[in-house]
Amino acid sequence: MALPPLLLLSLAAALLLFYLGFVRRRPGTPRAAFQRREPGRAGDSGHQPPRDAWGPTLSGFPLRLFVHVANTAFGQFCVVPLLLRVNNFTLMHYLDIHEDPTFIPEVAAEGRKEKPETKNTLEILKQLMETRSHPANAGFSFKGIQDYLNCYRTGELTPFQVAKNIISSLEDCEKSSPPLRAIVQWDREQIQKMAEASTTRYRNKCPLSLLDGIPVCLKEEIKVVPYHHRAGTAYLGTEPETEDATVTRKLREAGAIIIGVSNMHELGTGTTGCNPNRFHGTTRNPYNPWHFTGGSSSGSAAAVAAGLCPLALGTDGGGSVRIPASFCGVVGLKGTFGRISCHGCLPLSYSTVSLGPICTSVTDAAIAFSILAEPDPLYPYGLQQPKPSLSEILTPDLKGLKLGVNWTFFKACDAEILKVCQKAVEHLQALGASVVDVPLSEMEEVRVAHVICILSEMRDYLQPDFNAHFQQMNLETRLNLALASQFTALDYIKANRQRTRSMSFLREIFANVNCILTPATACTAPRIHDADLLTGNNDVLTTLRTMRYMQLGNFTGIPGLVVPVGYTATGLPISFQVMAKWWDEAVLFRVGLKLEQFRDMTRKPAIYYDILA
Repeated sequence: MALPPLLLLSLAAALLLFYLGFVRRRPGTPRAAFQRREPGRAGDSGHQPPRDAWGPTLSGFPLRLFVHVANTAFGQFCVVPLLLRVNNFTLMHYLDIHEDPTFIPEVAAEGRKEKPETKNTLEILKQLMETRSHPANAGFSFKGIQDYLNCYRTGELTPFQVAKNIISSLEDCEKSSPPLRAIVQWDREQIQKMAEASTTRYRNKCPLSLLDGIPVCLKEEIKVVPYHHRAGTAYLGTEPETEDATVTRKLREAGAIIIGVSNMHELGTGTTGCNPNRFHGTTRNPYNPWHFTGGSSSGSAAAVAAGLCPLALGTDGGGSVRIPASFCGVVGLKGTFGRISCHGCLPLSYSTVSLGPICTSVTDAAIAFSILAEPDPLYPYGLQQPKPSLSEILTPDLKGLKLGVNWTFFKACDAEILKVCQKAVEHLQALGASVVDVPLSEMEEVRVAHVICILSEMRDYLQPDFNAHFQQMNLETRLNLALASQFTALDYIKANRQRTRSMSFLREIFANVNCILTPATACTAPRIHDADLLTGNNDVLTTLRTMRYMQLGNFTGIPGLVVPVGYTATGLPISFQVMAKWWDEAVLFRVGLKLEQFRDMTRKPAIYYDILA
């Protein structure tokens, strides 16, 4: 009896994958052997960077076929296990780790006595904004929070006039070719209502905060009344939301104008921002609309880079704030795990996700952080966090700071990125900081363990959706969940044992340095191909290269800040990352402010709306 054509194609694709998987195995690389890990001592992998991944780059019909195979019994028994093996995701099987597992990377604040604040936070932020002035001949600069406040205080513009400009720009975004697709849900009446209230407060000289009248958008993963809480899908949020997330409520209380909810990679399962479903479409990078924005907070980064708002919020479980901020040439902050409440966000991964702002500047990130960062009784993590202190960020130099660099890890990026980021390190040294070589141990284990944790937790949360809405999910989401279904309880527990080890290594590092420096991503924004817009895409190598410098922060809960430091020869942004110990976001702002001085000019994005014009 003849086999059905689709089955024949499936078998052929699987056999081809088998062949490619084995021929791509590194020459001379033996199969994994069982490895014992001594507590507190780095394993044999030492301080080597994570391995490059491998997987077929797919879109269009090949992607459809591969996803079909991956979700068959044959695929689950043969193809997917092979893909995991050639990418070393079976590593945990061969490790003997004795540390107890850490399932939540929540760290108690140090018991040191806090220094008395010489100035309150508002005074510090106002002084910070005053120092961020734009010289008359400096060329292009993004319009930040200070620019909006200056217009409101002088009466040059009112929040209501700004709202009219935003609405006009949002309408233009939808008509443009290609459409920007940064904001996927917005409501004219909602925007005008908030703007009218803010205008009245400025007229009466009683603004609520530094965010009063400031346009803001929030990732669709975050609940915002009255929009649909779809999280990038075509099947969630069938009814308008009736309850705000904690951060949404705080923004309203601060007087911000919420201009809508922003696009995202479906369910946060990818790092490109490619989302072909009918409600979303793929967000375009304002610097080059034929390149991806990065994800999964794609719309938030694009909205800021395109000038629609100076502040947006995203969630970050594997670089999902920092990657799009980097690809779009703006600032992105992932706070310490638990620092900003995630109550009201879709709980896709409970141990890796932090919430953070995407902004035009480090100053704006500090302003947003000061308003959003505090314990939330509705959120179980970060309840004992220390009060944020910004008193030490206003310094003329970086004297006394020790900045840690692991050069082997640092150099695991494209040559153009490395050249710019090495010069950024030299700039920080010139400002008085000392650069110290630090060991970053077991980064291959971190890479694998982070993927196991985030995909296992997402697979667990999405199990009902996987059964009930499988055909409505994007192809890439189906494939990632097929991979996740292969991870076992043994994998997950060992991954969390590795988390204990990695957090211990970081405590030793931060006993000697204030920060860890890396490039933000190992590559720049990938190009969009026509087939990607119709079916999505799958590129394991690019995904893991974009996440390379991100995973340590998500896995261990430490904070990270990305700052644009230059551009490639083709005009794509290059960014730099600073990471610090738990709860020490202030030192990130201090270093980030100096990094902004390194970039001698800011290129204007190809898509940009000057809302204050």
